[in-house]
Amino acid sequence: MKKLILAASALIAVNLISCQPQKTESVEETVESPSTETSEEDQRPSPTEVKDGMIGSKAVQVHYGSPAVKGRTIWGDLVPYNVVWRTGANEATYLDFAEPMTVEGKAVPAGKYSLFTIPKESGKWTVILNSDWDLEHGHFQYDEKNDVLRVEVSPSWEESSSERLSIEIESPGLVLRWEKLKLPISVQ
Repeated sequence: MKKLILAASALIAVNLISCQPQKTESVEETVESPSTETSEEDQRPSPTEVKDGMIGSKAVQVHYGSPAVKGRTIWGDLVPYNVVWRTGANEATYLDFAEPMTVEGKAVPAGKYSLFTIPKESGKWTVILNSDWDLEHGHFQYDEKNDVLRVEVSPSWEESSSERLSIEIESPGLVLRWEKLKLPISVQ
């Protein structure tokens, strides 16, 4: 009888162990199905724009957050006068120069630079290139001691309005447009 009970116990133990999940490595092929979810980037009110282009024979890339006017007063309100502005939204706007360039006649080595401006109610605006290009919070982390370049640029005001901020690689180098502002920056 003891042998029968011992055999039955052993059989039950073997069955219990065999029913446990096995710890074996396996490779499963995952098939991606189209998602209806939107990415974090798609949900941003000011989506990131990346522009690639050539100025002369030199490659230039611009990364910026593109805010919309949305019926707001931009200049002197949302973007105050006489204060450093990150020139976009979200992270700091930055330029990537593959080769040395000149900006408004001043030499700038190849590299990545954050772009800031100081808007003025009248007269020329200050355009700033800063060596600290990877700023998560734009102008909140701006440090003037890292400025590589400060130049004065004349804005113009157009009749038509651009709903979204854009920075285009076009003559005379870079042209920023937002609301009725057009800010051409000479880059060669």
